[in-house]
Amino acid sequence: MDIDDPLIKRSPTLNPYRYGGMAIARRLLWDLNPQSWISRRRLGKWKDKNPGEKAVILCNGPSLNKVDFDMIRSRCFTFGLNKINLLFDRSSFRPSCIVAVNPFVIEQTRDFYNNTEIPLFLDSIGARRGWIKSRGNVVFLHSGGPPDGFAKDCSMSITQGYTVTYVALQLAFHMGFTNVALVGADHTFATKGPANKAVDGSSIDQSHFDPRYFSDVKWHLPDLFESEVAYTRANNMYNAHDRKILNCTDGGELEVFNRVPLADFLS
Repeated sequence: MDIDDPLIKRSPTLNPYRYGGMAIARRLLWDLNPQSWISRRRLGKWKDKNPGEKAVILCNGPSLNKVDFDMIRSRCFTFGLNKINLLFDRSSFRPSCIVAVNPFVIEQTRDFYNNTEIPLFLDSIGARRGWIKSRGNVVFLHSGGPPDGFAKDCSMSITQGYTVTYVALQLAFHMGFTNVALVGADHTFATKGPANKAVDGSSIDQSHFDPRYFSDVKWHLPDLFESEVAYTRANNMYNAHDRKILNCTDGGELEVFNRVPLADFLS
């Protein structure tokens, strides 16, 4: 089996010996890559850089289109996820950084990633497969944490947790943010099917904020149950360290986190 398979990286049901062997192989292969040491140093510079501050994670559900980006602009640090660049042709808003870990997303978005100056936090598969060139604004993440892990320090490894939002929550913790809000976290998808299955997208994507998001390309169907397990783990970790995750999404079905209006969070 391909050791870069994202399901291998995060499966809670895989034989522990097999999972351990795969994890060790990935760790060694990545540690032999010079980009691993470069990214580790860059992640070290982000550690606790924003203590006590607020951050907003821009998730990719259709409700993201309801967000007043002028209200967020310049008021707090923002994490854009995956193909947030599809928003750019209709808004002057730009996130503080972008996070992506799914191989389909990284490969499909590599032209943008290789030309933007926005800080990028990308899974190391982008470096290993030559999709993403090394530049000063690029940090590669090693997805090698335990399936039930949460990285308070992302310098060595992160756990994917079945959703890029979980990775952004780990990075926000790493950077020292005290209060983190989610917007666009609808936690429901128009496309149905077996969790984690790779499928071909339809011509119009109704599951994300832009109809081009996974239009006529492959993507992995969500695993909503395992995502909620990961969200609960993140919520417990934040609470244990006197930090908060709040859901400021307009609507949606994610009820793991307490809800507050975005305006109240920012005020």
